[in-house]
Amino acid sequence: MTLTLTSAVDLLKKHHLLREIITPTTWTTDPGRLPDTEFTAVSYDSRSIDGGTLLFCKGRFKPEYLAKADEAGLPCYVAETDYSDATAATGLIVQDVRKAMSLLSAEFYGRPQDSLTVIGVTGTKGKTTTSYFTQAILNAVSHGRAALFSSVDNCLDGRHYEESDLTTPESMDAFRMMRAAVDNGMEYLVMEVSSQAYKVDRVYGLTFDVGAFLNISPDHISPIEHPTFEDYLYCKRQLIANSRRLVLNADAMHADLLREDAAAHGIDVDTFALHGADGSGTPADVTAAPADADHIDFDITCGKDDLGRFHLSIDGDFNYANAAAAIAIVRAAGVPIDDAEPLHALESVRIAGRMEQFTDPQSDTLAIVDYAHNYASVTALLDFVDERYGARNPYVTLVTGSAGNKAYDRREEIVKAAQDRIGAFIFTAEDTDTEPFIDICMQMQGYITNRNVASTVISDRTTAITTAVYDARAHQDRFDVILAIGKGDERWIKEHNRHVPFEGDDRVIGRLFGLDDDK
Repeated sequence: MTLTLTSAVDLLKKHHLLREIITPTTWTTDPGRLPDTEFTAVSYDSRSIDGGTLLFCKGRFKPEYLAKADEAGLPCYVAETDYSDATAATGLIVQDVRKAMSLLSAEFYGRPQDSLTVIGVTGTKGKTTTSYFTQAILNAVSHGRAALFSSVDNCLDGRHYEESDLTTPESMDAFRMMRAAVDNGMEYLVMEVSSQAYKVDRVYGLTFDVGAFLNISPDHISPIEHPTFEDYLYCKRQLIANSRRLVLNADAMHADLLREDAAAHGIDVDTFALHGADGSGTPADVTAAPADADHIDFDITCGKDDLGRFHLSIDGDFNYANAAAAIAIVRAAGVPIDDAEPLHALESVRIAGRMEQFTDPQSDTLAIVDYAHNYASVTALLDFVDERYGARNPYVTLVTGSAGNKAYDRREEIVKAAQDRIGAFIFTAEDTDTEPFIDICMQMQGYITNRNVASTVISDRTTAITTAVYDARAHQDRFDVILAIGKGDERWIKEHNRHVPFEGDDRVIGRLFGLDDDK
């Protein structure tokens, strides 16, 4: 589909976003008064423009960014501010540049979403795992025709994965990747949808064929994210308003409100739930229940149909709940599954940095690397340790930090979730914007109220993990569990807005345990 100045203006008018069209000599709302232009590129980076680019001036855009725009031949920009003093390019002045960017990017790339069954997954925890599970099932039934956008990786051809930058990409990037997925023959797209995706309109105008709401608990509360939990939940709820069908955790906090949202928008609801070994639990369309006392295997049922017994490569009851969610999502998407065999694709899914377990050959020590980074996920991780290893009375050391300049609530919540259930904290570096690592660590240490839990601050993350390992080895009379959380397999630490190379929690532990790449 071709995007021109005229078609862009028409689309903006349709969505009541256009204020006026400005040139150095003309102010108008009629594109017919100006030469029409066919755009050959779209960008939100003023350093990559040419004579066919439609530039979006979003965020902290400054007039000086347009210093070389006329020299490059920039024909048009979209902005909330008149920049005619900085460039001779035509300005489409809009009410909201992010909304405009999403709509116009979709048009520029030929509305690729219309050629895909698009599935959106939201929740405070479990989005990544559920998305990978869903993609695995869809790939099994479609011969590898499912794409994925996740906070870990993006996959545009059903096979190859590349590290992603955001949980939900910027709208322009998302539609560009959708276009590539369609051109690669993909039929499905599974994507994580963050609260910020709705807060800053990264998915504006996009309707999901299936929206999945996994759970909700306080998170991302800060001046630059969500001012309150209510705002966080409200943004999450927008997925329901923009979906054709909802998959809902029957036990989710505020489930009644979420059902009301679905009813208000006239969409059907499919449910999933985690049940007890005795079958107790909230009734749901798809359920998962432990098949043994150690919760090694789980039975998954759909209504009265037994879908079989499953053993996932990723441990934890919460991951079996994610598996049930994925099955419910696939069913809601109308995917025909003639037998349970495609569902066993779930069992081979591994996600780097999620519940990766390592055993030290030199001591009775287990290390787990996980991306847990808030109250809910830390609680779930410790529940797993208690459930699987509680009988051995493990000494648990938690190596953790917290993000800088945002999600301030996490710092206290991580401490609250863990302090009565572990032996020691080691507070260390995690991603930050401008806050010093040491300040964040000291703040977290200050939230400890349990005098029986040990704590130390070691800002260098590699040294922190090494200290935990050496301490465990120094106590050969006990069983140690080291939990390194918050970074997963990421090969960098963000410091002052720069990605500083970092070995990765998994590789640090593997090296210390002498395991190389073997877990």
